[in-house]
Amino acid sequence: MTVSTHARRARIHVTGAASTAVRPVLESSRRPARVLAAFPAGVYLEVRTELEPSVIAIITGTATRLPNSVLLAGPLPHVTVGDDATVGDRVIDLGPLSLSVRRWWDPAPPLGRIDRARLEHAATRLGDPPGPGLVGNGAVEMLADSCARGWLLGAVTAAEQLVGLGPGLTPSGDDVLAGLLVTLRHLGAAAGADRAVWLADWLAATVTFDARTRTTPLSATLLHCAARGEASPEVIAVLRGITGRQALEPALRRLHRLGHTSGADLAQGVAIGLGAVLSLSRPE
Repeated sequence: MTVSTHARRARIHVTGAASTAVRPVLESSRRPARVLAAFPAGVYLEVRTELEPSVIAIITGTATRLPNSVLLAGPLPHVTVGDDATVGDRVIDLGPLSLSVRRWWDPAPPLGRIDRARLEHAATRLGDPPGPGLVGNGAVEMLADSCARGWLLGAVTAAEQLVGLGPGLTPSGDDVLAGLLVTLRHLGAAAGADRAVWLADWLAATVTFDARTRTTPLSATLLHCAARGEASPEVIAVLRGITGRQALEPALRRLHRLGHTSGADLAQGVAIGLGAVLSLSRPE
């Protein structure tokens, strides 16, 4: 009885702001979870659920704000991979931490309308990202060519080859696809390029169909987010830069700095998406 009372007193109660991408999981009934990965600035929890996203990132202000993140103001507790947690009813219990979600943020803010001339100008400034993980890969080249032509079979075939391709928590192939999906959906809508949005719908269905069995749990979650147009602020900032709503070059530099090759891979996907939107919105 003494141990139980002490454990209750030792709990740390904090509040946080969560992405609306993880709202379905956070607002569902309590479910068990486990620590998938732990870093000084972030902890990834895999929730035992059929809902997507199934991985939630609990981060401090110094971590990359992935679209599946819950941001808290205080420090993270010390946990190790495999530790148990619970998620649901807007609460995350992790070690001594009890995190209640009180606020939400949008990982897919709309861009508004954009004209073709501005897209063409941005395309000349985007350039090739430095050091993408799949430079010279045939599937990436096929994906870019097929998307620009609006050739669905070619795009789907290339996308299927890229899911899960590469090492790490977020393989390079998945990052390219995530950057592409978000760009097709947002810039396609902003430019009135219905065929680009149509292509995004088909590619989203392709890469999320069996993502859980073909890539890492975190990357599968991020593909599901990208399929809905949800991305990190660094990716959204580049899209805003393309539309002229903020400076493009600084946003690109911030994106390129993400991870070992993740930023460059995401930027490569954005460039493929921008090229496709321009091609598919070209006047007949």
